[in-house]
Amino acid sequence: MKVRKLWSLVLALTLVAGLAVGCGNKNDEAKVNDSGANGGSAPAKKAGEIFFLNFKPEIAEIYEKIAKDYEAETGVKVKVVTAAAGTYEATLKSEIAKADAPTIFQINGPIGYQNWKDYSLDLKDTKLYSYLSDQSLAVTNEGGVYGIPYVVEGYGIIYNDAIMKKYFELSDKAVSASSMADVKNFDTLKAVVEDMTAKKDQLGIKGVFSSTSLAAGEQWRWHTHLANLPLYYEFKDNTAYDNTVLAGLATNEVEFKYNPNFKNTFDLYINNSVTKGGLLGSKSVTDSMAEFALGQSAMVQNGNWAWSQIKEVDGNVVKAEDIKFLPVYTGVSGEENQGLAIGTENYLSINSKVSPEKQEASIAFLEWLFSSDKGKAYVTKDLGFIAPFNTFKEDEKPADPLAKEVTNWMDKDGIVSVPWAFAAFPSEEFKNVFGDALLQYAQGNKTWDDVVSIFKDSWKTEKAK
Repeated sequence: MKVRKLWSLVLALTLVAGLAVGCGNKNDEAKVNDSGANGGSAPAKKAGEIFFLNFKPEIAEIYEKIAKDYEAETGVKVKVVTAAAGTYEATLKSEIAKADAPTIFQINGPIGYQNWKDYSLDLKDTKLYSYLSDQSLAVTNEGGVYGIPYVVEGYGIIYNDAIMKKYFELSDKAVSASSMADVKNFDTLKAVVEDMTAKKDQLGIKGVFSSTSLAAGEQWRWHTHLANLPLYYEFKDNTAYDNTVLAGLATNEVEFKYNPNFKNTFDLYINNSVTKGGLLGSKSVTDSMAEFALGQSAMVQNGNWAWSQIKEVDGNVVKAEDIKFLPVYTGVSGEENQGLAIGTENYLSINSKVSPEKQEASIAFLEWLFSSDKGKAYVTKDLGFIAPFNTFKEDEKPADPLAKEVTNWMDKDGIVSVPWAFAAFPSEEFKNVFGDALLQYAQGNKTWDDVVSIFKDSWKTEKAK
């Protein structure tokens, strides 16, 4: 897959205060490389036990089952300890200082790597890294690979292909596009959507887009997910950094350079919606997803997690085979090659401070989990992950339609996935202030220039805090 490096790192952050770490053990790493661990070969001396510190309490029992199966098959015991919800960093800090330290732990991306870089083994020569469908998603630094993503999520514009096919079959449609395959940029999307609005009675819909949920606490699809697009492009313009998250974290004042592009898409949503702008302050995400599920709209912006919402709506009329994804187009030059917004906060790392044998055994366990038939069955059927590895055949991937769409978009040649740059947004308060401004704009109480000013001022204020 031809992709730019989404997560390659240029170190720009200081270590988080309070973390007592020493220099990386380069001698241990060199021994691992010499012994063949990074090449995936069997260790010269077999480790009897490895230690996985799990991040997700809700799947702890599944990991216990996986550990038992792996021990029965290989003789290597996998000790699984699960941190309580919201305590992972504190638990890791405590456990890693012990003699029996975790051999496998998790970091939350480039920022988390700053905390744990002295404990993170370089995995660039492992089979595990080679298995990644999109290697740019890994946490990297100066040519090394220190975090392997094991589950990804994606969001974009979800559409009902049955309604879209009905539209493209109209004899009086006013666009040249003949299918969704022709919709590759904002201009084409806008032309299709506005023509569909004019013909919504023929199509049997109340609006092209589901309601733009702007009730308090329901604005995250716009103040975070839609805002990710213009900020991603602005951060990417900062050539001092390869990584958009670190570029954003280093940005004390934003230009909001691509605000017209945000406005393009936001206006398209609210002007071609089931609900008029003045009433959007009462609409929730649940309302929006119900409209889509009931066939009242043809499109809705959301992520692959929305499948559970769609299928659970009473009276749902949308067939699974008709649920598809389109990237969020905003009118940026070259967006024909833009994919979905793909990201994760879940990365696996190997402890560089434990023995080479434990390092090798830990890597071997993860390679088994994501490449063996038994391991992959656990990942897909029990853990329910969209695993970003090329070892999964089509019939081994998650069965729900939106998960399939995410993997399909990731596998498209020449398509660039958009990273989750919103990880660099300064605070929840910033997002809420921006969301309230968007509601005022939708209701006609503020101009777009007002919204841009509020966005920039709130960013600066929250960064100063």
